[in-house]
Parts: sequence; structure tokens; C-alpha cells
Amino acid sequence: MSLLEVQNLVVEFPTRRGTLRALDDVSFSIAPGEILGVVGESGAGKSLTGASIIGLLEPPGRVASGQIRLEGQRIDNLPHAQMRHIRGRKIGAIFQDPLTSLNPLYTVGQQLVETILTHLPMSAAQARQRAVDLLKDTGIPAAEQRIDHYPHQFSGGMRQRVVIALALAAEPQLIVADEPTTALDVSIQAQIIQLLKSICKTRGAAVMLITHDMGVIAETCDRVAVMYAGRVAEIGPVHEVINRPAHPYTAGLMASIPDMEQDRERLNQIDGAMPRLNAIPNGCAFNPRCPQVFDRCRAERPDLMPAGATQAACWLHAVEKEVA
Repeated sequence: MSLLEVQNLVVEFPTRRGTLRALDDVSFSIAPGEILGVVGESGAGKSLTGASIIGLLEPPGRVASGQIRLEGQRIDNLPHAQMRHIRGRKIGAIFQDPLTSLNPLYTVGQQLVETILTHLPMSAAQARQRAVDLLKDTGIPAAEQRIDHYPHQFSGGMRQRVVIALALAAEPQLIVADEPTTALDVSIQAQIIQLLKSICKTRGAAVMLITHDMGVIAETCDRVAVMYAGRVAEIGPVHEVINRPAHPYTAGLMASIPDMEQDRERLNQIDGAMPRLNAIPNGCAFNPRCPQVFDRCRAERPDLMPAGATQAACWLHAVEKEVA
């Protein structure tokens, strides 16, 4: 059974010049203990999908249609006060810049204890002990002393560990991690990735990992959803998507990764750029940049369809089916 189900999600932003559709018919699910990677270029809709699940859409953005269900309960239409209780208790969040997640005027201990007391029935002493244990679990040395330090007294990697401890404070079932390793150096990045994997294994929590780094996806995730122009272009087991990409956009992303075994002066690149929300082309949104485009791609928009071991929104696989 799925822990999280996103069904036909549409997010719109009303403007003076018309309504912009930022997410268009996005569907996926995450099982308990699973890490789902969400990858794509800037502007693909990755972070917006995460914000919609957490209930942190910036006005005037709104969920226009579709449903978001957590443990079978619909959460996209809940009142703000009710969603605030779910956020933190059932859904934890890890953001890209830990300094924006931590209040510089309070010690990390005060922030952890407040979060714990808000969501769990504990005394202040029990909450402080839990906060110390969380800091230890996330790899912060001398946690008994560091708990009384302020965010500016921690390095970038240590601050991110504090943010992860905050996300875990109320034992949520789902963690939305929005590019949690982007601002960190490679060695710290590897430690954070290992920590996320350990969280899934030991706590049974599910993780939605938003990133633009296919290397992080390959190292961390069980499944991956590739997004383009507000839609899911391909979704499937991570090793299948990486080794046998079924969508030309996924293939382009994979080809742009440096290969240590080949000596090349230039990397491959996908020509063109992500379309603006007010200029998404007819048919498949990727068709102006696609090296395998044909007439149907310009006229009809494909939905996700079986493509080997994955699903891809690409007419190439409908052609294969028709020929077969």
C-alpha cells in the first residue's frame, strides 16, 4: 500500500495576463521506506510539487484539481490549522539552505524542543533528551554541548544535520527533501545521502528527494520521476531509468553527465531551454528540443505509457506498440 499518492495534480497561478499552469496532471506514489527521486532542469516543477505536498504553496498559487493523499487521507483541501498539525507530525521537510530553515535568534536545542513539544506528548526534560538523541543520530559530535549553540556556530554540513534532526523530531512517515545536498561539498554530501538512506532503513520513513543531480539519484533512490515543464516525463526503477532511459529528455540528461572513462573536450547538451509557463508548445512540451520528434509529437500530448520496465510520456513507445 502507498504511503503518499499524488493523483492528477494541477497547480495554477492566476495572473493579470491569464492563468499559468505550473503543474499539469502530475501523478505518482511513494511506498513506506521508499526513496523516490524527482529530477529535472530548473523550472521543471520539482520544488513546486514538494511545496504542494507539504502545503506551502505561495499565494496566489493554488491546487486547481487533483488530489494528494497521505495514508489514504486527502490532505490538499485541509484547513490551514489542520495542515499545520500534519506538517511536522506526519510530513517532515528538509530544504536546500539550512540557514533559511533555522531561526538565528534561538539555539538549535530550543528549536528542536519546541518542535517536539508541539507534536509529541512529552515533558520538557524528555523533549530535551530526545533532541540530544536526534543530534547524535544525525552525526553531530558532543551533542550534549552543541544543543545549546546557535545556528551560526555550526558549519554548513552540521547545520544541514540539524535540519534533518528537526525534520525527524516528530517521527514523520514522509520526508520531503528539497535539494538537501546542493550547498554542501562532496564529502559532506555523501554523508548526508548515507544518513537519508539510514533513516529509511531504520525508521521505515519514505523520502521524496528533489534534486537536479543524477549522481545523487543513482546513489540514493529506489525509483525516480523525471519531470519536464510541469509534467512527469518518465518514472520507474532508478537503475532502469538511468541505464535504459525511455524518454529522449531522460536520455539527454544522462548523456550530459561527464564520463570518467572517455576523454571528451565537450559534454553533450540538450539544445534549447525549458519553455516558459506562458509559452509551453502544443503536443509534447519537449518536442522543440527533441532529436527524435515527429508529427504526432507536435499535435498530441502524450500521457505516461508502458516503456519496458518504466513508464514514459513519449509517442515513440506508442509507435512501437502499434508496430508490434
